[in-house]
Formats: sequence, C-alpha cells, structure tokens
Amino acid sequence: MVRGKLALSLLFLSLGLKAQQLPLPEAGADVHEGVASCSTSVCHGKSSPEPGSTVWLNEYRIWLRQDYHSRAYRTLQTDQSRAIARKLGLPSAAGAKICLDCHADNVASEARGRRFQISDGVGCEACHGGAGRWLESHAEQGTNHADNLAKGMYPTEEPLARARLCLSCHLGTRDKFATHRIMGAGHPRLSFELETFTVNQPAHYEVDSDYRERKPAIASVNMWLAGLSVTAMAQLELLQESWFTDPGLIPELSFYQCHACHHPMDDLRWQREGADQALPPGAVRLNDGSLVVLIAVIKTGKLGEAGALDNALRSLHTASLESREAVVAKARSLHDLLAPMAEKLSGSNYDSTTMERLRGGLLQRAAAGQFRHFTAAEQVFLGVETLGLALGDAGTYEKAMDAWFESVRDENRFVPKQFAVLAGQVEKAL
Repeated sequence: MVRGKLALSLLFLSLGLKAQQLPLPEAGADVHEGVASCSTSVCHGKSSPEPGSTVWLNEYRIWLRQDYHSRAYRTLQTDQSRAIARKLGLPSAAGAKICLDCHADNVASEARGRRFQISDGVGCEACHGGAGRWLESHAEQGTNHADNLAKGMYPTEEPLARARLCLSCHLGTRDKFATHRIMGAGHPRLSFELETFTVNQPAHYEVDSDYRERKPAIASVNMWLAGLSVTAMAQLELLQESWFTDPGLIPELSFYQCHACHHPMDDLRWQREGADQALPPGAVRLNDGSLVVLIAVIKTGKLGEAGALDNALRSLHTASLESREAVVAKARSLHDLLAPMAEKLSGSNYDSTTMERLRGGLLQRAAAGQFRHFTAAEQVFLGVETLGLALGDAGTYEKAMDAWFESVRDENRFVPKQFAVLAGQVEKAL
C-alpha cells in the first residue's frame, strides 16, 4: 500500500509540473463516447448514491438536474442567444462553432463516438477527457486512478490542470475567445474564480478517506491560488496570440479594463498608478486584475520575489502604448516569471498564521484603495471570503462581509472609494 501511495504521489507531482502542457479534453486524440455512455443505472445514472461504493454512481443525475453545464447547449436556443447570433450575422447560435466551442463538447467529428450528441452540452468528457480508452476498463476490478490517467482521463483533481481546463471556456484559448465583438452583441462579460466556482457547483463526489486513497485532496486556499495564478498566466498567453491585434485599426478591446470606458463621462476615475511608468490620463489600462491581486498575495505572504513581478507588470502597461511586439515581449517575460511560482503557490502548505496574514494583507491594501478596478476588487473579495471559510471564522464578521459584497454585487455600480471604506470595516471586524 505504501508503494502504491508513493507511486500515486510521484504521478501527481509529475502532473503538476506538466499541467501547462497537458492537452485539454477537447484537443486530445481520444474518442468522446457521449453522456449516454455514462448514464445507465449500472454506471453513473443511479437515482441516489450507492452504499458501499467508492463513488456515488448518481453523478449523471446530479449533472442533469443541478449542473448548469448540462444546460449550456440549451442556452444557445434562448431568445437572447438568437439575438446575439443575428447581430453577429450567424444563422443560429446552436450551430455556430464560436458558440459551440464553449457551450458544448465540440470535438472534431472523427472524435465523436456512436452515442455522442452535441446537444448534451458540456458533459462528462468535456471535463474528464475522451473515454474511448478508459470507458470499459475504469470500472474493472483492480483498475486505479493512475491507470485511467494513463489512458487519457484528464486530471481534474490537480489544481493547475483544473484551472487550465475551466479557464479554457471561462476566459479563452488561442482557438476560442469571447471577443469584444461577441460581448458587444450581447454576451455577458466573463468572470471566473476557480475555488468559488468549484464550491458553487453541485458536488458529484465526496473527499472522504477512500477519495484520499485514490487522489490528492486539494485545500481550498491552494485551489484559490492555482486559479489566480493560471488566470494571470492565461491572460498573458492570450496577449501573445493573434487575438490581441488581429488585422484592424483597433486592438482587441476585451483585453482591457471594461470599466475604463464603460462608466459615465462625469465619473473621472484616473489617478496615477505605477510610479515612473504610470499610464497617462486617457490611456486605457489592460485588464490586470488577477495579476495585481496575485502580486499582492505574494508580497503579503512573503511567498516569493514580488519586486520583479511589479516591475514586469509596469513594463507591460507601458508597452501597451508602444506596439504589439513590445506587448508580446513583456507578456512573455512576465509569464516566465510567474510559471515557476504557480507550481509553488498551488503546492505549498498554508497554516492558519499564513492564511491570516494573507487575509489581513489583502484587506489592508483594499482599505488603502489599492484595488481601484472592478476586476481586481472582485477577485480580492472572493479571496478574502475563501480565506475566512478556510480559517473557520467567517461567521464572526459576516455582517461586514455582506456589506462589502454589496459594493461588488453590480459591476455597473462599483465605486472604488466605497469598496475601500467597506474593506476597512471588514478589517476592523476581524
């Protein structure tokens, strides 16, 4: 048993190091057999959890009845989606690749098995990988999780890999991206925080002793930091792709702070940020929300050298006023600094003292007005909430948190000064 646990530990260490290179389920070579292949009553379609089983076996029912991923395709058939399609000049949202790439398991035709249906939306294999090689064997006696991974199952339990998977739709990749044109046609702004989204999804597994025998149990703080790190890196990767400056007069506006433009003209928000490398009045700022919060976390927790990150981020903003080539070079440099830190941040152990220091540091900076942009403020609130839940004392300052939440509930009514004042009240309530 010890040897088995050691082998599994080494496997997940290897996966952590390779998380950024793993092919996503949509891009893998394995056949996607379809949700129907998992949904029978002898597989994952039972009406209730199976007593004595290592997994619940009612996962299909949970997905179908409670999980919004099962409704992703149906969303394309709503009046709102039809209106978006018309504005984009598409015959239908339900048949358009740019919609199906995120609202369904839109794998190539040759990767679709006999029971595969695009109308299933974001089904089992969209997250767990094409089951062509492991569908039969994964239920056989003696098969372990390492065997399934070797046959193409995607390691959703590994934090960096999970973050990369979720962000492939909730942010984008080199192959699919919610552009400003799509949002201008009516698509909502994309926002994402890995731990919050994980917790809010209906669970279809339990992290019990049996789970811990088979897979690593990731602490909520680690999942939060993995999501923050991968979001920052994914944004930097996308800046290096053609999405940023496809041929045209104006660069892709979805890379910038939405609310730098989307606020009343008499709401003057500019102030100097970035010391000698500050952007001048009138310059539109790149969306650096995740980067700003991540750097604040690293500084507060003394989790790495943040000075180089600070300088690299300022240089990236300066480059945004120069040329595409300058942006690509600075984005690549900043990404290279972050990549090894992501492994450390997602894999370290955090005791209560460290978590308290992280929470206190974020609140102190928020109260000082350092998170003036909505995308950063949103991430800070969710981070403080996650830390409070992990520490187990969130109930002691719940009222202050509820009041603070109201300042980020509606992005169109966000007031930076109000956010800062309420952050100070949370800090005092601790």
